[in-house]
Amino acid sequence: MEARPAAILGGNRTPFARQNGPYAKASNSDLLAAALEGLVARYGLQGQRAGVMAAGAVLKHSRDFNLTREVVLGSSLDPATPAHDVQMACGTGLETVVQVANKIALNQIDWGIAGGTDTTSDAPLAVGDDLRQLLIRLNAAKTAQQRLKILTRFRPKHLAPEIPRNEEPRTGLSMGDHAAITAHEWGITREAQDELAVASHTNLAAAYERG
Repeated sequence: MEARPAAILGGNRTPFARQNGPYAKASNSDLLAAALEGLVARYGLQGQRAGVMAAGAVLKHSRDFNLTREVVLGSSLDPATPAHDVQMACGTGLETVVQVANKIALNQIDWGIAGGTDTTSDAPLAVGDDLRQLLIRLNAAKTAQQRLKILTRFRPKHLAPEIPRNEEPRTGLSMGDHAAITAHEWGITREAQDELAVASHTNLAAAYERG
């Protein structure tokens, strides 16, 4: 069986904004829902059953374990639309496009929706391991005496949250730090990087001009 051609026929998105700015009170779910509902309205997809919707986020709250499916259920799409999450640092949206395109190419679906969302204004703060273990033991306690004994181990330091960090666990460096090291080792100048960026925008503009 020959692979079918797959194409991107349309899109919708929320504008970029600074951290803790216009989207300060918006969650990943809010942003993905806004983008999806806008897409549905723009292309008249109300009540339509997509072959699949794949989307996701890198920084997720535990409540968002089924983010994309819940967003679909709250949208104007047919709730029978299959949906699943993808999580890939800096590549979530692109990976979902590849997955949906592959399903179309393999004749598994006729059309689908791909996307991604992330906001650092709604960072998923978590309790530390010490407090988590204490709460687990507290929940497992059978008597009031056992619970009181466990509560005596509570310390103010347990209230310190775990904050997401912009670093790779094995190196302690950010993606930007690694990029700087790579550029230095490979002799890639800033000028060459800027030229590549300009060429990318120029090629995009030319592609739009060609239709």
